[in-house]
Amino acid sequence: MVKYNPKAWFGLIFTFHKAETFRKLFWVMLSLAVFCFLVIWAEKHFLSDNLITSMTMHSLLGFVISLLLVFRTNTAYDRWWEGRKQWGALVNVSRNMALKINAFIPDGEEERKYRLKEMTALYATVLKDHLRTWDAQELEKHLPDFLKLPANAEHVPNFLANNIQRELLETYRSQKISEAAYLALLNDLNAFTDICGACERIKKTPIPYTYNIFLKKFIFIYIITLPFGLIGTFGYWSIPVAVVTFYAFASLEMIAEEIEDPFGLDPSDLPTDDLAETIARNVREIVKPI
Repeated sequence: MVKYNPKAWFGLIFTFHKAETFRKLFWVMLSLAVFCFLVIWAEKHFLSDNLITSMTMHSLLGFVISLLLVFRTNTAYDRWWEGRKQWGALVNVSRNMALKINAFIPDGEEERKYRLKEMTALYATVLKDHLRTWDAQELEKHLPDFLKLPANAEHVPNFLANNIQRELLETYRSQKISEAAYLALLNDLNAFTDICGACERIKKTPIPYTYNIFLKKFIFIYIITLPFGLIGTFGYWSIPVAVVTFYAFASLEMIAEEIEDPFGLDPSDLPTDDLAETIARNVREIVKPI
């Protein structure tokens, strides 16, 4: 995620990040400018009348595209914000889990307390890379030394949660903690799984394919036919008008594509690396060292 000062808006106007949509669309905009020039040149030299003298149709279609893009960007942002809320909940649940481990696990169980602390601290790290579609063998490097990933394991966050559950159950059965303490710890562990499921729902449910393709085709047809409607009014000034219009529409679509999956490595994605490091640091700070 790109870190910036939102109050320095004037400076941001003249800042071009490497992932800026202008850079990605530059060659497409250049090709569009050449196409517009050829259309205008052909109209000026080979046709006596303007190809299209009215912008009424394009004005109506532009309004429709604007509504579709508003819906598209709002839907994508809702997914981004829902992902941020789930990771905010993960921060809180991890801290609560660490506080309860520190308070409920007796001092004579330092080794058990250490295992619970490490598994709790590393859950967020495992989850963030799981959401980036890393396979189980790649995720194994995040696991603490006392855990060995089975050969048939596929869902590493579940494997980690299962081992936390086993540690808590053994602690309860050995009467090291009370039933109330066990249930309190179990409630936080269940929250881990709920958050994981919510993030997977966002990750694995993209915008419907038909809607996505229709919007792209709609923008393409609108931009390709736009120069014909602009010739009579703007002449060669139709070139920058068409290019700027395309840049606005295509940029909104690209931004929506980037943020609809907020768990990746794109500049506008959630700072899950920073959040996972914060969780690990907080958990290890809360739980007393052995």
